[in-house]
Amino acid sequence: MRKILFLLVLVSISCTNSSKTSTDKKLIKSDEQLVAMLDSIWILEQEPITLRDSMIEIYGANSNEAKKYQLIYEKNHAKNEERIKNLLDNNGWPKKSVIGEQGNWTICNVIQHSENDVRIKYIPMMKEAVLANQLAPRFLVRAQDRIATELGELQIYGGQMKYYPDTKSFNVWPVFDPENIDKRRAEIGLEPITEFLKARFDFDWNLEEQIQRTKEFEKQKKKTSN
Repeated sequence: MRKILFLLVLVSISCTNSSKTSTDKKLIKSDEQLVAMLDSIWILEQEPITLRDSMIEIYGANSNEAKKYQLIYEKNHAKNEERIKNLLDNNGWPKKSVIGEQGNWTICNVIQHSENDVRIKYIPMMKEAVLANQLAPRFLVRAQDRIATELGELQIYGGQMKYYPDTKSFNVWPVFDPENIDKRRAEIGLEPITEFLKARFDFDWNLEEQIQRTKEFEKQKKKTSN
């Protein structure tokens, strides 16, 4: 039964993918069409990821089943990225009253899944949307921290985790000035880092540990640059 469900979703993804891309220019002419476009992008972006992760759980990360859905996701994402870039470049950030939280989540997920140059390009637009109360700060923070980690820099707000093979566990990517992270988070309307990490990752924030990890990170970075 589970395999039948996977096949049905895959057929849905494929059909949606072939019919939506060619009509993007028409879809953004009305609020209803914009919402419909974002809904289709969400499905194309997220469902292959869900199916891939299910296959990983059943067959393993290197299985053909998992790789098949990863390829579907990659093909879909390339098209989704172009659709989102076309939307933002030609229309700016949509109003939250039109697309809602889900629409913002869709746009930001596509940006987050893209290469770093795409995230960097749209950070100013995201900041403007946050200041205008059209976008929740957490989406901006997520992108900013991802940019920092991709560049090998300290993250600012603590939203990015990483798996460390040496300890076989996840930990927060080292944070700039850990002692004042809650102050920075509060300034843009975010909950304390302890609450966020516990709710999002079931991870316990230890300030003394993170201070030491930041010092080690900066030490290694300085050593590498010399």
